[in-house]
Amino acid sequence: MKKLFSTLLLGALLCHGSLALATAIDLGYQQPAAEIVAIVDAAPSPSASLSPNGLLMLNTGFPALPSIADLAEPEYRLAGVRFNPANNGPTQPRYIASMQLLDIGSQQSRSISGLPQQLKAVNLSWSPDSRYLAFIQLEANEAQLWRIDIEKARASRWGKVAVNAIWGGGLQWSADSKALYALTVPVKRGAEPVASKVPTGPVITEARGRTAPARTYQDLLKDKHDEALFSHFFTSQLVKITLNNKLHMLGKPQIFRGVEVSPDNNFILASRIEQPFSYAVPVSRFAYTSEVWDNAGKLQYQVVQQPVADNLPIAFDAVSTGRRSIGWRPDQAATLYWAEAADGGDPANKVAVRDQLFQLAAPFTAEPAKLLDLSFRFSYLLGAADGSLMVWENWWQDRNEKVWYLPAGASAQLLWERSSEDRYNDPGTPLLTTAANGQRLLRVEDGAIYLTAVGASTEGNRPFIDKRQLATGETQRLWRSEAPFYEYPITLLPSGQLLTQRESADLPPDFYLRNLQNGALTALTQTPHPMPHTQGISRELINYQRADGIPMSATLLLPAGYDKARDGALPTIVWAYPREFRSAAAAGQVSDSPYRFNRIGYWNPQFLATQGYAVFDSATMPIVGEGEKEPNDSFIEQLVLNAEAVIAAGVELGVTDPNRVAIGGHSYGAFMTANLLAHTNLFKAGIARSGAYNRTLTPFGFQREQRTLWDDPELYARMSPFFHAEKIKTPLLLIHGTDDNNSGTFPMQSERLYQAIKGNGGTTRLVMLPLESHGYRARESVLHMLWETVNWLDEFVKNAKVEPTVAE
Repeated sequence: MKKLFSTLLLGALLCHGSLALATAIDLGYQQPAAEIVAIVDAAPSPSASLSPNGLLMLNTGFPALPSIADLAEPEYRLAGVRFNPANNGPTQPRYIASMQLLDIGSQQSRSISGLPQQLKAVNLSWSPDSRYLAFIQLEANEAQLWRIDIEKARASRWGKVAVNAIWGGGLQWSADSKALYALTVPVKRGAEPVASKVPTGPVITEARGRTAPARTYQDLLKDKHDEALFSHFFTSQLVKITLNNKLHMLGKPQIFRGVEVSPDNNFILASRIEQPFSYAVPVSRFAYTSEVWDNAGKLQYQVVQQPVADNLPIAFDAVSTGRRSIGWRPDQAATLYWAEAADGGDPANKVAVRDQLFQLAAPFTAEPAKLLDLSFRFSYLLGAADGSLMVWENWWQDRNEKVWYLPAGASAQLLWERSSEDRYNDPGTPLLTTAANGQRLLRVEDGAIYLTAVGASTEGNRPFIDKRQLATGETQRLWRSEAPFYEYPITLLPSGQLLTQRESADLPPDFYLRNLQNGALTALTQTPHPMPHTQGISRELINYQRADGIPMSATLLLPAGYDKARDGALPTIVWAYPREFRSAAAAGQVSDSPYRFNRIGYWNPQFLATQGYAVFDSATMPIVGEGEKEPNDSFIEQLVLNAEAVIAAGVELGVTDPNRVAIGGHSYGAFMTANLLAHTNLFKAGIARSGAYNRTLTPFGFQREQRTLWDDPELYARMSPFFHAEKIKTPLLLIHGTDDNNSGTFPMQSERLYQAIKGNGGTTRLVMLPLESHGYRARESVLHMLWETVNWLDEFVKNAKVEPTVAE
């Protein structure tokens, strides 16, 4: 143990010591081959939004990747949130760049006039009567409120308010569709606080015996100036704006955590952040107060005061004590619901009842009524027009899920209990309908609900829609996707037709109307192939087993025109992301479909099929822990079994040259990659992007590991490739964003692993992408990442020198 802690201490010192990089290579941004650039620049897949009455669709398009200049726009990082201080909007959001209305009945499209010259729309919100559509337009200096008159197909700015869109904007229509509630920038906010050039004193935090473990959060508050900035930018004014632009301010400016208007519009559930702010946890764990206001903004009832949640156990099923998950029942006029932990919020406590679900109706003067005792954690609920409820509870540790049906005035019935890992037996998600007041309600017809799911099966995903009787559980399958198409049911329209999204290996996703009686299809959209030059690349879902019998799968892509007899075995890239399971049966389930559109991506290595590689994309890497065993108890051993199995599958198919195989992954996949290179000689090269490699820097758990460093220091050392860097002799390309915001994957993780490998004589290259976060957004960054990847693999895999086999 003494030797182990000396090793851990050395690792910590190396990770916090000065970084002496080798001589930098000044290349500027590079681009890969033209066929790869065309993949990156291909039009993103369009999307659509259905009106509440089910008669209209808004077809939406998205822009290509932003430029590095876009990423260089102002950005503040406070309390775990990144935002643009110039317009009080999110940083580099995925915004809508085009809109078009489609009448579902006539299949006629209409253009929308009056839209901003450069549309950057987020937060679409239909009015309950389907006559209007509100959205937030992100301009350079403010986030504006806009609305579309659907009948006139005309857009215009709605009032002169500037929306505070840091947390999304909080748009909510009134029940009568005549007004909208929004969080706005206070009119008298004043100038941004300016930091003093001279420190006023040290920043001091302390702990006096109170247990307060925390994961490795990023972008936390650091000092009083950060606190001042946080208060300045996060404070919002709740307003109600009418269709004729009358503005009503509700309450005082607050740092809102959330706002929800009651279904009858007579009350407002407002949650606001309280001081003192924390430097240890993000804003989602700050102290807050939830209270009910009347529709003029006056306090009617205090629901809860929660202190800062910095002392929760590390376990994923741990929760705060007191009232939480507070909301309005969507099926009632003004009835609150909430959950309370009955086990002190600590999963380690052995009790029969974990959570209790309560409700309280206006005027909030009676005692709260208990709806249900739960043996797991409350997840969410859905309400129906008849006053019934469906309630979900789950327990992450055992992957258990229960779903209850609560008929109005009757005892609760257990609808199903299952493992959330068991995709093959997933009953599905209920369809919803929109009530006249805009509330989303459970769709119940003749005592039955409709359920849709991806329909995972041994032959791949086959989406379906079922009709299930609530009283008896009797289930009728109304329709199931059939080969050679992948078709997902979206909803049942008022006409009785099924709205679906349909695709095949050669046809991009489009929206269709399906007649359930005769199977007739009507196309609503026609999307051209976004990258015709890739159509010859083959895509196949393959199944194989690892040595201990666990079934596995991967998506195999092969170059256009590839002929096994002529071209022989190919250089191969395996791309994966390890996932933990509590059962071998769940780990072996197939989770893809051979009939999805063969859109060649650039984020995973599918683009390498254009460069003569066989690509095993999304190869399953199950890490199984059954019974008393935790998955990570045998993490390395199972990784090796997984890697051996996928290589053997490729060799058996005749497409993989076992002497020319690379392994790669992003985030936890990068962690996997470094471990495989440290503990096997299976690969010729590795690509590790935005990973974490020294687990002593994430001491209070990582990924799905709930044990801390002090619970099991040997585990942390064994699983950290940093402590085995002397074994990494296979060439490893490390890529990381300089501004990574993901918990645990600090840029320092890649810098220190690079130093460790280099210091031990290994072959490695470190590429730090300026301004990039955990995922890379700028076109220049993405193209350079692909250029680095191709060059690395060509040198060390495709053109690898293979030693001839010497006969004994």
